[in-house]
Amino acid sequence: MPPPSFSSSDPVPAQQRRGFWLRTLHQWHWISSAVCLVGMLLFAVTGITLNHAAKIEGDPQVANQAATLPAPLLQALGTREEGNAPLPGAVAEWLDDTLGTSIGTRDAEWSLDEIYLSMPGPGADAWLSIQRGDGAVEYERTARGWISYLNDLHKGRNAGPAWGWFIDVFAIACVVFTVTGLFLLQMHARQRRMTWPYVGLGLLVPVLLALLFIH
Repeated sequence: MPPPSFSSSDPVPAQQRRGFWLRTLHQWHWISSAVCLVGMLLFAVTGITLNHAAKIEGDPQVANQAATLPAPLLQALGTREEGNAPLPGAVAEWLDDTLGTSIGTRDAEWSLDEIYLSMPGPGADAWLSIQRGDGAVEYERTARGWISYLNDLHKGRNAGPAWGWFIDVFAIACVVFTVTGLFLLQMHARQRRMTWPYVGLGLLVPVLLALLFIH
């Protein structure tokens, strides 16, 4: 919605223009803040846990499973010798049902004797191997707990493309939130004399810390 236009001789007072921009900025500010609310809380809390990661003791839980691939599925692996490629769909479905995991279409490492699949995820690491001779399957998953899970979401580590898109959208919403907040500060600065000193302090403190204490 474009702002109302005024000529130099327009009798409409400047207060009306100011009211228009205040309403527009407030609208974008509260919408972006609503979009950012939960995400900002998550990233703020995990920022603290990441900053003190060395002091937060984890208790990794390791789970191992073994199985044997049925003969028809072993034959379905085909004659591929080496390289990277997804597992056949029927094999992946059987592994999902048997091991309670999600193989998906990720690439596995194929060799003459073994197929190896790495399956890292937020807060966990997992791997799977299939012996091509007898179909022996070995699966191991190490879960590092909820704090590690949330920390990995903060970093976007092994979280998949959907989470990556969420981080991008969240970052854009944060930019809108801060920029509209800056304009609102500018519009209210005359009534709040400490506005720009506080803004300057928010810039000066991290700059000084970076210059004096980070080497």
